[in-house]
Amino acid sequence: MNQPKVMRRLRCAVYTRKSTEEGLDMAFNSLDAQREACHAYIASQKPEGWIPVRDDYDDGGFSGGNLDRPALQRLMSDIEDGLVDVVVVYKIDRLSRSLMDFSKLVDVFDKHGVTFVSVTQSFNTTTSMGRLTLNILLSFAQFEREVIGERVRDKVAASRKKGMWMGGHVPYGYRVESRKLLIDVDEATIVRSIFERFLQLGSATLLAQELQQQDIRTRSGKPIDKGWLYKLFANRIYVGEAVHKGTAYSGEHQAIISQDLWDKVHAIMAESPRSRACKTRAQTPALLKGLLFAPNGMAMTPTHTRRRGKLYRYYVTTSVLKLSPDTCPIRRIAAGEIEGAVTDQLRVILRSPEIIARTAASARKQDASITDNEVRRALQQFDSLWDQLFPAEQARIIQLLVERVDLSTERAKIRIRSEGLSGLVAELPMASRKEAA
Repeated sequence: MNQPKVMRRLRCAVYTRKSTEEGLDMAFNSLDAQREACHAYIASQKPEGWIPVRDDYDDGGFSGGNLDRPALQRLMSDIEDGLVDVVVVYKIDRLSRSLMDFSKLVDVFDKHGVTFVSVTQSFNTTTSMGRLTLNILLSFAQFEREVIGERVRDKVAASRKKGMWMGGHVPYGYRVESRKLLIDVDEATIVRSIFERFLQLGSATLLAQELQQQDIRTRSGKPIDKGWLYKLFANRIYVGEAVHKGTAYSGEHQAIISQDLWDKVHAIMAESPRSRACKTRAQTPALLKGLLFAPNGMAMTPTHTRRRGKLYRYYVTTSVLKLSPDTCPIRRIAAGEIEGAVTDQLRVILRSPEIIARTAASARKQDASITDNEVRRALQQFDSLWDQLFPAEQARIIQLLVERVDLSTERAKIRIRSEGLSGLVAELPMASRKEAA
């Protein structure tokens, strides 16, 4: 008696794809239509043992030009695990529009004994004729994708030449309405002030510090740094232009800054950062740079601002700039106030008998003929000579004498460089001759 032949069950996976997310929120979209047609085809093949797997594989909003799609990757993983026998798609280009990519997929299908079926295009991938038909269809699918890409690129280029906004990251100072760039009044005011302030400072580093002190932040809430500023200064959209592949065209949107202001800012930026930094330091001398420390032990860095044409200099605790104002009881201090206090205290220290004796002893190690009276007279010269020195000379002498200044809420403690005292004795006569000349 013949045994009845047991029909093999073929587990069918339905894969659907749509290139854009447009319409996916509709009650019945393109993915639903593809899925319905595929399940109907599987049902028609039920006498052959075809059954659908539990889950479908849907990629909504993913291009067919590559394989970087979550549902497709999950499908390939299930194929390699032996969970799928037949892959069913509505149309061949739903699986891939790239001939090379599809060839890789077919190799994986063959390796695991999986059959590929297109509901609207009848062929069998296990025969040579079926493979030829498949490659022809794929060639046309890839050609169609490339033609569509060329059309999109041409459309974008033509639109940019007309100055139209074509999407992307919305620049700070603007908002998008009806696919057009419109000025955001509050942000545009900040953009103008940043360009104008840069003209006065000539330094993106100092400008970033100043903006951080004023708690002006980017649209995402991050503190403004000089990298963000340089991107702002390089964006020609602020002078009313649209840029495509390095070429600027007159834009439909309104400019935030004038061409004259743009040209002045870029004239400054054309200088090397080192030369600009030197100019900035010359305009704002910081006698205690690298020497002043806040009560929390953090260094205090020099900065400045201008108001109504007047320069105001400060020292700010670095932790306040980098972390928060709560990290130090002294957030900032006026530069003139602390520099004057340190200089006055230094004058008193240098007149004390102990310091005179220590300085004379140190100086005699280099020249045994030096007397205490000569050292006393040299240090007395410091008092009368100080106010006549240029800022650069004042800063150099402070750096020579002072090792560290620790600031507290009540006073400033100065730590003197022992080796600098004898150097000062040699320096002061030389400085005196310079000033007399």
